[in-house]
Amino acid sequence: MTLTQPACFPVHSSLLAGVGYDADESILQLQFCDGDIYQYFDVPAVICEILLAAESKGTCFNHHIRGHFRYALLSRPR
Repeated sequence: MTLTQPACFPVHSSLLAGVGYDADESILQLQFCDGDIYQYFDVPAVICEILLAAESKGTCFNHHIRGHFRYALLSRPR
């Protein structure tokens, strides 16, 4: 399986540095401030919209994404 890499856009958050979404594949890509990049699979577009609109991206992530979707670690800084 080849993982696509949606373009990540910077966000203002103490948890997340960037958010990307591939609507064709329903893949949410999150770059965390520590440099880790994860992809979350089968994520409805509305979840990405909720995340981008949230005042607290971390709270939104913990409530709507963490533990709700399959995921893979795409890269980790050395």
